[in-house]
Amino acid sequence: MAENKIPRATAKRLPIYYRYLTILHDSKVERISSNKFADAIQVDSATIRRDFSYFGALGKRGYGYDVDNLLNFFKRILNEDRLTNVALVGVGNFGQALLNFNFHRDSNVRISAAFDTKERMINTIQNGVPIYSYEEMIQQLRDQQIKVVILTVPSKVAQEVCDNAIKAGAEGFLNFTQVRLSTPENVTVQNVDLTNELQTLIYFIEHYIK
Repeated sequence: MAENKIPRATAKRLPIYYRYLTILHDSKVERISSNKFADAIQVDSATIRRDFSYFGALGKRGYGYDVDNLLNFFKRILNEDRLTNVALVGVGNFGQALLNFNFHRDSNVRISAAFDTKERMINTIQNGVPIYSYEEMIQQLRDQQIKVVILTVPSKVAQEVCDNAIKAGAEGFLNFTQVRLSTPENVTVQNVDLTNELQTLIYFIEHYIK
C-alpha cells in the first residue's frame, strides 16, 4: 500500500490532520481549502498537498477537501476505526500519569495491560487497567495479542524489557527512556525525550523569538 512508503515526517503529521478534521466534522464543516487547513494547523499548504498526494487524489482543484471523506480516509489508515490495545511497562510516577491520561478518551488507543516489579502495584487495578507482574509480561502480551508497548522503565533495564517484549510479538515501542533501543528492522521505535523537547523549546525562545 502507498501509505507504507511515505516519509516519516509525513507520517508524524497524519494524526494532526486527523484531529483537525474531527474538529471540522463536529462543527458541521463540509469542505475546506488547503490554505484554510494550513492556517489552522500551522503547516504550509504546499506541505499538506504533498502529504496528501502520497495517498492519491484526496481533493479537487477549486473545491478543496471534503471533510467527511478525508476524515474517514485518515480514520482507516490510522486504525481509528478499530480499538488498538497497548501495554505499559513501568508503573512509576510517569507511568501512572499515562494511566491517568487514559488514551482511549481521545482516540481508539487503550492501555489494556500494565506491568511492574513492585509488589504493592502487582495484581491491582489502576484507572481500570490491570497491573501484572513483569514476569507475566511475555505471556500476557502473547495472550492479549498486544503489538505496541510503552516503556517508562529505568534506563538500565530498557533494552532487556524491549528484547523480552519482542519475543512476545511486540512490533512497536513508545520509548520514554533515555536509551536508544536496538531492535530488528521490522520493529519500530518512537523515542520521546521530554528533556530534549524542553531544551529545544528554550533554545527557540532564546534565539528565534527575541
